[in-house]
Amino acid sequence: MNANDLKKVVREKYGSIAGQSFLLQKQGCCGTDNCCDELGFSMIGDDYKNIKGYNKDADLGLGCGIPTQFAEIKPGDHVLDLGSGAGNDCFVARSIVGDSGKVTGLDFTDAMITKAIENNKKLGFSNIEFVKGDIEEMPLPDNNFDIVLSNCVLNLVPNKTKAFKEIMRVLKFGGHFCVSDVVLKGQLPEKLQKDAEMYAGCVSGAVGIDEYLQIIKTTGFENIVIHKQKEITIPTDILSKYLNSEEIKEFKQQETGIFSITISADKQL
Repeated sequence: MNANDLKKVVREKYGSIAGQSFLLQKQGCCGTDNCCDELGFSMIGDDYKNIKGYNKDADLGLGCGIPTQFAEIKPGDHVLDLGSGAGNDCFVARSIVGDSGKVTGLDFTDAMITKAIENNKKLGFSNIEFVKGDIEEMPLPDNNFDIVLSNCVLNLVPNKTKAFKEIMRVLKFGGHFCVSDVVLKGQLPEKLQKDAEMYAGCVSGAVGIDEYLQIIKTTGFENIVIHKQKEITIPTDILSKYLNSEEIKEFKQQETGIFSITISADKQL
């Protein structure tokens, strides 16, 4: 499957899930419950309920962390959220930047953009905008944002080097990014790596943590910090869709691991 085909799979999956409510997903064993719904997603996010700015209608349970907790957002900042979905992290960021700041959400799924705009209309914020665009080729100006956020999205981008180069381009000098994402230690079995459903479910799109860090360094970012790291367990009933019992046993005995991390780095002044 080439990069365009992978993007099509991701767009279709997330377009479908945009029509579901958070409550429906929780009933379907998603959200923070670390299991799958009928669409095949494995959700590994943190609980937002006590986070300032949290909006239940905007929470589709698609994250793998809370990047705003470590992003050092200040009142007046201009924040960009990549893969903004229904707007959850944008609304949290808006509660921090206040009336003097601005928040921009970027997503390439029409249904998500529509849902986010509808959510914002209910809240009445004039300093949040949602823009349709590809993370690998953002329709956004150079040196424009103080902070770039993303939550369990960059692992779904086929060309992560291009993604981080674009983050570098749109950040102001002296700005920084803070993203939550999924990375690997070791190698996933080939059946998991190649399966599009798992790819769109935030697992097989991930790369090794060393490769991930190297991409960030090569792009030119400085002061790289991993703020949080959490191991993710793929339930046996999910593995059984792709592996036989002997392969599952071998997989669990290996040192292969899937982790969610929250990481930040700076663009030079």
